[in-house]
Amino acid sequence: MWGSRSVLSTVAQPSERLEVLPDGELARLYVVGAPSGVYIRFVKPAFDRLIGGVALVLALPVMLLCAVAVRISVGKGIFFNQERVGRDGRVFKVYKFRTMHHDRRRRERTPSADYDGPDRRRTHKHPGDPRLTRVGRFLRKWSLDELPQLWNVVSGDMSVVGPRPELVSVVERYAEWEHARHKLKPGLTGLWQVSARGGGRPMHEHVGIDLQYVARCSAWLDLRILVRTPLALITNRGF
Repeated sequence: MWGSRSVLSTVAQPSERLEVLPDGELARLYVVGAPSGVYIRFVKPAFDRLIGGVALVLALPVMLLCAVAVRISVGKGIFFNQERVGRDGRVFKVYKFRTMHHDRRRRERTPSADYDGPDRRRTHKHPGDPRLTRVGRFLRKWSLDELPQLWNVVSGDMSVVGPRPELVSVVERYAEWEHARHKLKPGLTGLWQVSARGGGRPMHEHVGIDLQYVARCSAWLDLRILVRTPLALITNRGF
């Protein structure tokens, strides 16, 4: 469930009038208060628990195979957990299968602006990162490393569809307007995953896409995102 810590406790609340740059073009979004309505308050949470629970059961055989493969490739510690920021800025732990070597910070690697340096989180994770294991590259390519996040959905930390669950260290550097993306739970998939991921665009543009989702959240939009997710995964345009 929700963590007790919030990264919004010491920052101003987000502005209702937002100016962002999705897709490199100037756009205006108006988010008045927290998203509300029957769908967001009742239907979406029930859908998350139901679909998340069913998907978790159905995914268990695949998760078992992934766990065995990770155990063989990296040894003990097949799961990786990391603090992310959820709804209203509350911090929770997100779970994934481990895709990097345990000694990833000490391994010799060729420096690259794509995944090295203080601003490496501003771009998408580089698929050629030498810290990744062979199994890890495969899991990330098909998003299998994220299957344990179904537990985050069932436990109420995440939604099936929503904004990306971002790192605490990144959110702490957000501008005031960017915090509006935390008015909804983060999702396993979302508007960003089916339209922008893998494009190498800077993070502020990704935040703009998340804000578009917050402003337009509806059953129809969630359904469209879910339908587009498999194609985005297969074509590598999303995941």
